[in-house]
Amino acid sequence: MSNGRRLSYCYKLSGNWVSAPVQSYKQQLSNDLEQENPEVIHFCQGERFSWDSGTMAFILSCQRLCQQHRCTLDISCLPEDIQSLLKLATSVPPNREENKKQPDYFQVFRQSAGWVKGWLAFFGEVGLSFQKMLSGRSDARWSDGINSLHQAGPSAVPIVTLLSFLVGMILAYLGTVQLRQFGVEVYVANLVGLGMVREMGALMTAIIMAGRTGASYAAQLGTMQVNEEIDALTTLGIKPVDYLVMPRMIALIVAMPLLTIYSNILGMLGGAMVAVGMGITPRMYYFQLSQAFTMTDVMTGVAKSVVFGALIGFAGCHAGMKCGRSSAAVGQATMTAVVTAIMYLVVADAGLNILYFHLGI
Repeated sequence: MSNGRRLSYCYKLSGNWVSAPVQSYKQQLSNDLEQENPEVIHFCQGERFSWDSGTMAFILSCQRLCQQHRCTLDISCLPEDIQSLLKLATSVPPNREENKKQPDYFQVFRQSAGWVKGWLAFFGEVGLSFQKMLSGRSDARWSDGINSLHQAGPSAVPIVTLLSFLVGMILAYLGTVQLRQFGVEVYVANLVGLGMVREMGALMTAIIMAGRTGASYAAQLGTMQVNEEIDALTTLGIKPVDYLVMPRMIALIVAMPLLTIYSNILGMLGGAMVAVGMGITPRMYYFQLSQAFTMTDVMTGVAKSVVFGALIGFAGCHAGMKCGRSSAAVGQATMTAVVTAIMYLVVADAGLNILYFHLGI
């Protein structure tokens, strides 16, 4: 006896323990621990002892039960295979949520500063790569740029066609509801035309491309990161930003203005369908549309689309290049690319509208 506690208590495991119901034995052990309060519990091997993985789970649960009662479980008399498996099972402590520390705000600040540092570093690499491309010293292949241009341009035409046509119809319906109160429904052409060329054409096309092409870029580069293809390029002395990022960004910068102009036309056609249904003749709609905007208005939307294309390509490629080394990281990079690109688009659109306002454009 020591401090009122029995020094040891022995259990002999005998017979067939394969798929045996062990809950009653565990309950017996729990009762003995509470009543006898031993310092050491010995598990010994009896006659014709056979065991399986369920027996291992039972022993592991008994060990944790003993730890709760400040008791030691001794399995040195059991087969060596059981001892090895138990050692392997307990080599890593269990994950306890309650032991996790509260968020460290300084650590959050450090992580944010690290993200900003990485963003600025990637931005600098893209700038240097663009400078090398202009001087003809880039590692980029034009064939890759053509493939990326096809992916960002012609392949996106069907979805841009559908959504742009519907956006034009929505603008026309909303405008007609308000303008009908004053008997000037014919001015719905002005609303649709100016709204598409200055704002909706470029913005809606950019959002479509962010969810389609920007996410595709992130997934492609993220998969290459997982397969260590980017590391292989670096080992060969090829700049990944030159070889992988610049062709994709240039393709989006070239494709976005063309898709925006196409989106403007489709939006006006969608508005025309609604206007004709409201009693406005096609000739009246065309006449009002021709008076609604100027070439300056068209160029403001095209200029926006160039900026939007660069931002979408940057967001997608940045997320892909910073991807981790697992399939889950590829999914995370794809989501990050879309969310970040849309955030860039909203901020850039607001900034450009403020700039246009102060410039009187």
